[in-house]
Amino acid sequence: MSRRVTASQSKQGGARVRLPPPLVFLGLLVAGFSVDAAVFRRVSLALAGWPRMLAGAPLALAGLALVLAANQWFRRTGQDPAPWRPSPELIVRGIYRHTRNPMYIGMALFQAGVGTASSAPTVALLALVGLAIVHVTAVLPEESYLTEKFGEPYERYKASVPRYLPLTW
Repeated sequence: MSRRVTASQSKQGGARVRLPPPLVFLGLLVAGFSVDAAVFRRVSLALAGWPRMLAGAPLALAGLALVLAANQWFRRTGQDPAPWRPSPELIVRGIYRHTRNPMYIGMALFQAGVGTASSAPTVALLALVGLAIVHVTAVLPEESYLTEKFGEPYERYKASVPRYLPLTW
């Protein structure tokens, strides 16, 4: 018996995500370093080395911590973090009580931190571009899929937890 694939589903049964989010950020990280090396070779952020590291390293570490915390909940619930794979249940605990997309926020923070710490302004700025691309290619399709799959429980979750940045903890 074949499973019916809906407009919001991928062939694997998850969300119809057009680009893998980690590849979006990785591609923009490489592109940013390439642009900075070619165009801004002699230009660096206005901060000297150690203040730049003090600004960038915590951003990168916070981003990494968000990705790891989110990934931990996928492992705990036996789910695959790949958004194109089926979601057997909503994860609404841990970091997911504060933001619906901690992995994507984490990837953007990591990239911004790496760009800041390494004096690569294009890398840091492209983190926002990455988040915008992931919003269109992954977040919106995921939301459509989760609404279709879970209905009212997901709608309540959306109404109570911000998509990206929480205003209060």
